[in-house]
Amino acid sequence: MDSQISQPSQAPQPPHTFQVDLRGLVDLLSHHLYSSPKVYLRELLQNAVDAITARRAEQPGSPACVRLYAEGGTLRVEDSGIGLTEADVHSLLATIGRSSKRAEGLQEARSDFLGQFGIGLLACFVVAERIRVVSLSARTPGAAPVEWTATDDGSYTVRSLPPDARTEPGTTVHLVARPGAGEWLTEERVLALARDFGSLLPYDVRVGGEAVTDLPAPWDRTYPSPATRRVALARHCHELFGFTPLDAIELNVPLAGVRGVAYVLPSAVSPAQRASHRVHLKGMLLTERAEQLLPDWAFFVRCVLDTDSLRPTASRESLYEDETLAAVREALGERIRSWLTGLAAGDPERLAAFLSVHYLGVKSLARHDKEMLRTMLPWLPFETTDGRLSLEEFAQRHPVVHFTRSVEEYRQVAPIASAQGVGVINGGYTYDSELVEALPSVRPGTVVAELDADTVTAHLDAVDPAEELALAGFLAAARATLDPLGCDIVLRSFHPLSVPALHLDDRAARHEQARAEAEEQADDLWAGILGSLRGSAPRARLVLNHLNPLIRRISSLQDPELIGTATESLYGQALLMAQRPLRPADSALLNRAFIGLLEWATHSEDGQR
Repeated sequence: MDSQISQPSQAPQPPHTFQVDLRGLVDLLSHHLYSSPKVYLRELLQNAVDAITARRAEQPGSPACVRLYAEGGTLRVEDSGIGLTEADVHSLLATIGRSSKRAEGLQEARSDFLGQFGIGLLACFVVAERIRVVSLSARTPGAAPVEWTATDDGSYTVRSLPPDARTEPGTTVHLVARPGAGEWLTEERVLALARDFGSLLPYDVRVGGEAVTDLPAPWDRTYPSPATRRVALARHCHELFGFTPLDAIELNVPLAGVRGVAYVLPSAVSPAQRASHRVHLKGMLLTERAEQLLPDWAFFVRCVLDTDSLRPTASRESLYEDETLAAVREALGERIRSWLTGLAAGDPERLAAFLSVHYLGVKSLARHDKEMLRTMLPWLPFETTDGRLSLEEFAQRHPVVHFTRSVEEYRQVAPIASAQGVGVINGGYTYDSELVEALPSVRPGTVVAELDADTVTAHLDAVDPAEELALAGFLAAARATLDPLGCDIVLRSFHPLSVPALHLDDRAARHEQARAEAEEQADDLWAGILGSLRGSAPRARLVLNHLNPLIRRISSLQDPELIGTATESLYGQALLMAQRPLRPADSALLNRAFIGLLEWATHSEDGQR
């Protein structure tokens, strides 16, 4: 029988407490969590404002002021807030990550506070080597003032002060600049930062006697007239962003606690460029680089707004991506879309001014945003055979919306198609063909078709078979001339009469031309592979206009060599009229045809002599 060997039981070890290297933490904050040392002042203002908010929740009539004094590499920040006791100092100031604003049982008051992460005061170590806090609690009558002094090596001291050290509740924070950071504690810099961060704070904030807060916000003020309001907001935009806007859009989402304004950029920007917006949280500037605030399509505006519902990240320099932010983004996007709709309905001149600047960008977003395409459908102009029209108006005129994918194709067929009553849109400009193809998705029942050589040829009048048969010899010689170039000859009657010949091809024909050229230049292996891809690809066509007097005269020629020269000339002229890029073979043909015509002309003159 196996004997069981009992193992001695081990007593449980006491838990250990994490140790914090404050120097390392300060380096982490300054180089990774915060983007700039300037955030130290935001954190000081935040703590002061939250302290006042806490006191006013208990004592509604209490003072509400913050005073900042900078001199000789030091900064003093005084507030009339709730204050701290000695126990509060040990519990809160000396414990990283703990915040009274996140304590249990304070869920109701929590939304009134700016900070919730318990690391704000540490940001001061980015610019200061020593922090001294003197505070008197408003919650505990008779409590002695308390002093907390900390240095960036992680040590701190706490002591009670005599009653006369501070007689009014509140807190004073003293900073002493660390070497090389003195510029951040100058009065000029402190005033500039305080105005940037705190201009919309609800309490009286002053730096050396100069007011920082400027309430109400520009978008909440009352103005004598809409024109006065536009001028004031334009001035505010110029001061804030450095440009004078085309227009200002009110952003008011009461359910989300959002108020602000979107300024329309006066110059074109790429839709791919991430827009940056200024977001204030309960009056405090949270970030001036909020990129996820608006839908991607609203690239043409810059926003500034104040909110009390969006959540900041721990660094308080961006917004936390959650359902609330998604809902706000959708609501703000709808507000901007409503502005566009309003312009379309009631102020077409301002809409035209907007589109003249942001036309390309609006087209870009309309490709992916059906609502935007539907909104802009009556307003986005396109080049068409009927003139510059919107897609909506063009679709009303034509049962089939034909379009070309390149400017060259459009130039080939526009005069001919217009004369035959075929409506064509030039889809060769950026995004235009994609928008035309998306037309049925927002306008059900619309028929959209790409215009190809077969469609154009089908709309041209056929020549009487007997007349075409009489020209069989001429047509055979002309076809033999252009066959090496991969181009067929077609005889048709069409208007305008002034056009002797029309060069038609499409993407498939151009691909076949490119394949044939590559086959000629390739080695035997690749030539065989490319040759196997030949198939029955369509060829380009030179459509001769039987109604044109020049074509009638040329078709009566009997000399095959002269017919070839004339055919080459017609082919070259048709390419030039279509503004198509010329291949080396085309350029050689044009030179040959020109010289041939000169020789024929001079030979005729010599014969006459």
